[in-house]
Parts: sequence; structure tokens; C-alpha cells
Amino acid sequence: MRGQRRNRGLASRFFLAQVIVVAASILAAVVVASLVGPPIFHEHLIMAGHAENSPELFHVEQAYRDTNLIILGAALGTAAVCAAAVTWFFTRRLQRPLGALTAAAQGMARGRYDTRVPALGAGAEVDAVATSFNTMATRLQRTEDTRRRMLSDLAHEMRTPISVLSVYCEALQDGVTHWDEATGALMTDQLARLTRLVEDIHDVSRAEEGRIELDCSPHPVEELLRTAVEAHREAYAAKGVHLVLDAGDVGRVVEVDRQRIGQVLGNLLTNALRHTPPGGTVTVGATAHGPHRLALSVADTGDGITAEHLPQVFERFWRGDTARDRDHGGSGIGLTISRALVEAHGGTLSVTSSGSGAGSVFTMELPRPTRHRTREARATA
Repeated sequence: MRGQRRNRGLASRFFLAQVIVVAASILAAVVVASLVGPPIFHEHLIMAGHAENSPELFHVEQAYRDTNLIILGAALGTAAVCAAAVTWFFTRRLQRPLGALTAAAQGMARGRYDTRVPALGAGAEVDAVATSFNTMATRLQRTEDTRRRMLSDLAHEMRTPISVLSVYCEALQDGVTHWDEATGALMTDQLARLTRLVEDIHDVSRAEEGRIELDCSPHPVEELLRTAVEAHREAYAAKGVHLVLDAGDVGRVVEVDRQRIGQVLGNLLTNALRHTPPGGTVTVGATAHGPHRLALSVADTGDGITAEHLPQVFERFWRGDTARDRDHGGSGIGLTISRALVEAHGGTLSVTSSGSGAGSVFTMELPRPTRHRTREARATA
């Protein structure tokens, strides 16, 4: 019995609710008609000239009571039929979208993250649930795609250093080779590569989970940009890429963690250099966006980004060219860490591009400090 009650469907529950409502309404009408109607009817008969205890008065009142019962009974039956029809109609309208949601949820449980619920048209509430479900499914699909790509990249990037270390360990054990400066340098380099990979994974996890502590203080914008540019000028000159600093005339101070923003600018400049061919230009600039926001940008004339890839640029372990290895294509983590660090400062990091071969522009918007703190920073400087 308990199992049957638990498994009762929406139609039966809806119909039972309708029956209860109708029965309660008829019962209330019967009680009111039985208690209030006869005395009033009796009083009107007396006023009409009937004797108090006459047989006619008794039969008329009895006919009134019987008529009330028949009418109420017919009303109860009619209401039950109408309730059943209305219940069936609305249940059918609800069962289809709920069935679609149930099927989609079951598909998601079986790992089919590409499942989506079509437009149901069953009311604002059900449509809101469907929209939320589709949003959740999209995020789960992206997470699953990122996880698979991450495992693939980790396996690919760890295979080379581990293979090299294994070969040299076996060679050392078999006496094929001997420990010398070159062997030590090679093994140290491979271990450092593994260490960097582990540290990158740890950094991106801490950044995305908001576990990075910031030591913010006011800093001149031009000084931040110039420091980042000078740190990369030699690498740009070696590749033959022009590096231009255009700070402009903007609010001079931003309140940031100097090391973390330097890390972000370094990632953006390294990324721009990687994707800009010799003879190209990378411009680092700053512009004011209203009285409370400041935009730092890194624009290049390099490979550019297609429209379909723009939403994926900041995803962890994503590379525009999957054929590139870690040394040539980067780890696919730097931009993810950069966005998390900028968001930790209360800012945003975005990218725009007109397409392949048209270059790209990374824009970092940061909040500007209050006026009195700006004055203090300028006085200190």
C-alpha cells in the first residue's frame, strides 16, 4: 500500500485534489443549506398564511429538503465530471514537458551531457526550469570536455619528460651512459618541466577557487606597464617583433597586487609574442573607462582568434592549435590564471579578435582607487 501511494502519478494526484476540493465545497453547501435554508423557508411559509402545524406546511418543507438534496447531489456529480475533464486536460499539458525534463535528466545521469530540453510552452515556471536545466547541461558538458582535454594534455605533456627520465635511469643502471654534467642538466631540465606543470595546475586551481591572497596597494599605471614591457623586450627583439608602450594620459594610479598584475601582464605579453610572427607589432596601452574603471590592453597583429574559439580562450588547458606542445603552444593555463587573478581584483579580462590572421586584443579592466588614496600615492611617489 505504501509503495502504491508513493508511486501515484501526477494525474491521480491532481484528480484526487480536485475531488477533495469539490467534495469539500458540496459538503459546505449541504451544511449551510441544511442549517440556514429550512428555518428561513419555514418563516416565509408562516408569513404567507400557512398554519404552524398544518399538513400542507410539513409536505412543502419536506419537498424543499428533498429538492435541495437532489440538486446538491446532481451538482456534486456534475462537478466531479468537470473536475475529471479539467484534470485530464491540464495533466496532459503538464505531463509532456515534465516527461521531456525527466528523459533529459535520465540522459544526463547516463553521461549524455549533450542532452537539451526544447521549448516546452507549458508556462513561465516550467520554461524557467527547462532554461536552467539547459544552462546546467551546457556547463556540465564544458566541464566534461575540459576534464577530458586536461587528462589528454597531462598524459601528452608528462609522457616526454617521464620517458626521458626512464631511459636515462635505465642507461645509468646498465652502464650504457655515465653521470656527467650534460646528463645532470638534462634530467634536471625534465624534472623542472614536471615541477612547472604541477605548479601550474595548483595555481589555476587556487585561482579559480578564490584562494589567492592579494596584497593590494596603489601603484602608478605607467610604472606597471613599463616594468612588464622592459622584462620582455629582449625576447621580443630576439624574435623580431616590435613591442610598443602607449600608456596615454589616464588616471595614474590603480590599487592592485603588484606581483599578481605583473604576472597577468607577463602572461599576456608571452601569449602575444607566441602568436605574433617576426615583423609584427604588439602594443601595450592604457585608457580610462569612465571615472571608476581603467583598461589595460595588449594588442597584437598575430594569428588572431576565430569567432568559434573566442569563448574557449580562457578555459584551462585550451590551445588554439592542438598540435602544439607545451614548449611551443604554452600550457593552456596562463590565460585561465590571468582571468582569475584579474577577477580577484574586482576587474574583468576579455578578448576580441576579427578572425584568423587579424590579430587579437586582450583587455584588462580594473577599478580605480578613491581620490584621497590616489592623492596619497602621488604624494608618496
